[in-house]
Amino acid sequence: MAVPLTDSEKRKQISVRGIAGLGDVAEIRKSFNRHLHFTLVKDRNVATPRDYYFALAHTVRDHLVGRWIRTQQYYYEKDPKRIYYLSLEFYMGRTLQNTMVNLGLQNGCDEAIYQLGLDLEELEEIEEDAGLGNGGLGRLAACFLDSMATLGLAAYGYGIRYEFGIFNQKIVNGWQVEEADDWLRYGNPWEKARPEYMLPVHFYGRVDHTPDGVKWVDTQVVLAMPYDTPVPGYRNNTVNTMRLWSAKAPNDFNLEEFNVGDYIEAVLDRNLAENISRVLYPNDNFFEGKELRLKQEYFVVAATLQDIIRRFKSSKFGCRDPVRTCFETFPDKVAIQLNDTHPALSIPELMRIFVDVEKMDWDKAWEITKRTCAYTNHTVLPEALERWPVSMFEKLLPRHLEIIYAINQKHLDHVAALFPGDIDRLRRMSVIEEGDCKRVNMANLCIIGSHAVNGVARIHSEIVKSSIFKDFYEMEPEKFQNKTNGITPRRWLVLCNPGLSDVIVERIGEDFLTDLSQLKKLLSFVNDEAFIRDVAKVKQENKQKFSAYLEKQYKVKINPASIFDVHVKRIHEYKRQLLNCLHIITLYNRIRRDPKKSCVPRTVMIGGKAAPGYHMAKMIIRLITAIGDVVNNDPYIGDRLKVIFLENYRVSLAEKVIPASDLSEQISTAGTEASGTGNMKFMLNGALTIGTMDGANVEMAEEAGEENLFIFGMRVEDVEAMDKKGYNAKEYYERIPELKQAVDQIGSGFFSPDDPGCFRDVVDMLMYHDRFKVFADYEAYIKAQGQVDKLYMNPREWTKKVIKNIACSGKFSSDRTITEYAREIWGVEPSAVKIPPPNIPRE
Repeated sequence: MAVPLTDSEKRKQISVRGIAGLGDVAEIRKSFNRHLHFTLVKDRNVATPRDYYFALAHTVRDHLVGRWIRTQQYYYEKDPKRIYYLSLEFYMGRTLQNTMVNLGLQNGCDEAIYQLGLDLEELEEIEEDAGLGNGGLGRLAACFLDSMATLGLAAYGYGIRYEFGIFNQKIVNGWQVEEADDWLRYGNPWEKARPEYMLPVHFYGRVDHTPDGVKWVDTQVVLAMPYDTPVPGYRNNTVNTMRLWSAKAPNDFNLEEFNVGDYIEAVLDRNLAENISRVLYPNDNFFEGKELRLKQEYFVVAATLQDIIRRFKSSKFGCRDPVRTCFETFPDKVAIQLNDTHPALSIPELMRIFVDVEKMDWDKAWEITKRTCAYTNHTVLPEALERWPVSMFEKLLPRHLEIIYAINQKHLDHVAALFPGDIDRLRRMSVIEEGDCKRVNMANLCIIGSHAVNGVARIHSEIVKSSIFKDFYEMEPEKFQNKTNGITPRRWLVLCNPGLSDVIVERIGEDFLTDLSQLKKLLSFVNDEAFIRDVAKVKQENKQKFSAYLEKQYKVKINPASIFDVHVKRIHEYKRQLLNCLHIITLYNRIRRDPKKSCVPRTVMIGGKAAPGYHMAKMIIRLITAIGDVVNNDPYIGDRLKVIFLENYRVSLAEKVIPASDLSEQISTAGTEASGTGNMKFMLNGALTIGTMDGANVEMAEEAGEENLFIFGMRVEDVEAMDKKGYNAKEYYERIPELKQAVDQIGSGFFSPDDPGCFRDVVDMLMYHDRFKVFADYEAYIKAQGQVDKLYMNPREWTKKVIKNIACSGKFSSDRTITEYAREIWGVEPSAVKIPPPNIPRE
């Protein structure tokens, strides 16, 4: 088998097509050497590969900084409405290659590094992922930042600079083991500390109601230190800012408590304050009511709102003197988008600032707050909705609890006036939930305090209106919108799949990179033999390259001609990795039953992290690895079926596996996945989807035609009907022999001979407590997988469907999503203005 070309070698063969001026090569080389000798190595004689990576990162950063400063000056001069995207997660991945792509430096850097006798791909691999997110929500925020800069919006991402991001996952004896992700240990060349903008954040204390107004006193202060990361748009010289806050103890922190002389204890105690930004909570779609988490949520909100108001008041570049003192125009100049309920405290905090600090009338403050804030809902799963104990609020944020009570009272008065006597409705719509433990319902607070509420795919937005927030929709239907998620085509096509990008550019030019709907032009090439051949060849090269990676990582021989069947996402019961497991076992049993019968070879890859406290998710990982141990070592099976658990799935691994995939598994129970964005990445990179009518799959099927996906299983209305009737797993188990055999094998210890009872919990859950109805969709899923095999045996027809999918994936660009947010929620217009680069004098 020919060794596939590396991306770097491929880029060398591709004509530069004016994308990157190679005149820059000498300059890049000079800058690289300067950084290597003067910034980094200095007193050492020998440079390490990491030194080379840092030298290149600093070289590329030099190209960013001038544009960054110029962008901020431009915003201060034009004074546009600014967009503030508040998120507790930004899953950025690596920055070097993305920056080179967006600045048009990739070929120049490639050539310069090659001339220096180094390999660009090897240097890119040294960079740590910035894993400041759990999954879809955090990665969406990262794609949105890219699109906001590319669309020329004056936008800022605000979040927390976690010292430890999402844990590194190790698989030890088949089990997940978590390791801390010390991503900052070698430093981060992309961030700039801004101590001059450090701000105080208050906790605890008590509330005094005085004749001069309300005062929150005797608080504990923690300082929020900002670190700024530049976010470049695609070739438009716009560079926006992501500002992440890090917690610092003030110098007098707790010293007065130790004035008896225990100075050492006092200094050690600083950790308590600094723990706030220590670690990302590793839960996805699950609410954990820990005080430290509530502290994180308030910390980011309090620091960010002070920053927003400072910027609103002083509109001159570099000036800190208040220019605006009246807040009437605040919603015309400021839009705050709440990415899920995590930054919900923005609403009471903004009210506290307006009423207590700026002495504004309550009703005026409330009107301004509502016009400024908007809320994105990301889940309908009840266990994911944030509901904080009132007692915790009272201790940590006493003034905010008072404000929330006041907001709620006015809201309930309004509801009671509209629906007199409907006590049940009042209970459902209250921000305060009564019960054994009184709780603050953060989603209800977000809806009341925002002028717009959106779901993230059409089907999800309909479920939001018809079930979870039905009462609110009936009261204010005009508030509710849909904004189907998207992905940035820069990272998820140009960066991760240069071969496919190139084949597309040859046919339709490169304008599709900022207007993905232009991919529709590829429909005229669906029957073009040369194009079919080129697309198939790129996929085969990607598969060979990934096979080599897997063989090196896992010491398993991979058949690159097999279907690469890929299921990568967080491990969660609703995402139904267990349904995939049942299919693998069924295939295995069929081959064992009739080893001579020909079958389509498959390599099934499943990857994803389980929240450390989520027992069933960890059991699912153990089951996948156990099935892999049996299947991969069975001589009867050979290379017809292989099962790989992809360890430590993260952004940089997604960039490798997605371009190599043939089949994308999107098999959640209908009505549970809000949108999904992995599904869009696979579609854009030429994998066919096997999936339920859930989340954005519905719109993908609509765009590409249902016949070009493998759609199976219950629809939302079927699931609802089954809920009414009652789901009986046993009935399927007893009726379907292959299902019974697979379940019995799991339960009997066939896959865990050393510990026969290992998977008893899994079987027990599937048989008696399965909220996500795995067995109900088993037959339809197995049948759809049969159709996959049949089509794969006809490579030309398979590739034609692939081309149709790629051509119809234009809707799923985050540029389209952000354009809709801008026009329909934030009231701003994307701008095609190209800010002049730093080397051209301004007019």
